[in-house]
Parts: sequence; C-alpha cells; structure tokens
Amino acid sequence: MTRVRLGAARKQKHKKVLKAARGYMGAPGRRYRLAKQKTFRSGVYATRDRKARKRDFRALWITRITAACRQRGLRYSQLIHALWEKDIALNRKMLSEVAIADPAAFDAIVAAAGLQATAAA
Repeated sequence: MTRVRLGAARKQKHKKVLKAARGYMGAPGRRYRLAKQKTFRSGVYATRDRKARKRDFRALWITRITAACRQRGLRYSQLIHALWEKDIALNRKMLSEVAIADPAAFDAIVAAAGLQATAAA
C-alpha cells in the first residue's frame, strides 16, 4: 500500500478553520491550533444562545401581555386560561403585538375570552 501524504488536505483543512476564525483578536485569528479551539467553542456558544434567544423572546412577550392585562385590571394567567378555555388559538407573540399596536383589538380579544376588562387606576 502506498504512503499517503497529507500536504494538500492539511492545507485545505487549515485554511477552512483559519477562514472561520477571521476577525478573532490575537493568536486565535492566526494560529491554527488556537483557531480550531476558538471556532469550536464559538459553535457551542451559538447553539446555546439560539435556545436562549427563544426563551428571551417568550419572556418579553409575556411581560408585554402582562402589562396590557394590568392596564385592564386582569392578570396574565387569567387571560391565558380564558383564551385556552374558549379555544382561541393566539400565540404570545401575536398577543403582544396586538396589545402594543392595537389596544382596541386587544380589548376585543379580552371580551371574546369572556373576561370583564376594567380600567385599573
């Protein structure tokens, strides 16, 4: 069996990693070994933070809906439970957008859920 030399393949692999590490400050942007470590770690961060972003946005939507409910003398949990009981399928993202952009429509949604909205002082 003939001996296989890794010259071209190694060069391609190193170029690929160093291209991914472009813009990193100091040695990780120039040295293969450190670039490999940093790009791997950046991939881990990216995966973790994609999940975290989903959680952050859901928390933001819930906060917005809660504020809109409190202006009407309701609690967030009361509204969500009433919507679930009436089979009104609106996700939290859309509820928060309606609460911000069109308060009259949000009042209509609250009424459709069978809740009495009162002006909170």
